[in-house]
Amino acid sequence: MAKAVVLFSGGLDSSTTLAGAIESGFTAYALSVDYGQRHKVELEFAAKFAKSLAVTEHRTVSLDLRAIGGSALTSDIDVPKNRDSDGIPITYVPARNTILLGLALGYAETVGAFDLFIGANVLDYSGYPDCRPEFLTAFENLANLATKAGVEGTGRFRVHAPLLHKTKAEIIRDGVRLGIDYADTLSCYDPDERGHACGECDSCILRRKGFAEAGVSDPTRYQ
Repeated sequence: MAKAVVLFSGGLDSSTTLAGAIESGFTAYALSVDYGQRHKVELEFAAKFAKSLAVTEHRTVSLDLRAIGGSALTSDIDVPKNRDSDGIPITYVPARNTILLGLALGYAETVGAFDLFIGANVLDYSGYPDCRPEFLTAFENLANLATKAGVEGTGRFRVHAPLLHKTKAEIIRDGVRLGIDYADTLSCYDPDERGHACGECDSCILRRKGFAEAGVSDPTRYQ
């Protein structure tokens, strides 16, 4: 059975991606990252969800992106609520997906995996540049240039983004089919200490919209 490293935040998209990778027959190694995010409580959701799926291994790597800041998620900038403007929002964390995929790539080399999964999406998302297919293709090329396995030709790395072109409603329907309890996931950028969602940030609004359009009752615990 092929091994896969799945970037796993504990949110709706990454939980669906992890469950889907397992259903597809991969031996899943889940990787969560404590990068100094203000919604760090998401990691508690990730740990609980990973146990419910009995993944082969779930690791959490710590690094502090607050040292460079530049985002409402990693510095003392208010998370925008009920935002209606276009453009890249202040919740974008500079180079986050590049860094996270780099960690996943290193983990993959360690465990002998060649498949990397990420829950990136370009339909119902906040406009982040590192969720686009061009970025994912470029990273896959980099992975095969910058690794021992790639240079020696022992395998070829592949970046999978199975949710890339799906609406949030389609993702939720997939998750329901996979048996996911979305009450055990957290998408909010500004939750309280109990993990209750604010209901007003970009991520909460997209999540609410997805459940409404999917015709699925929203199990999210709101403040």
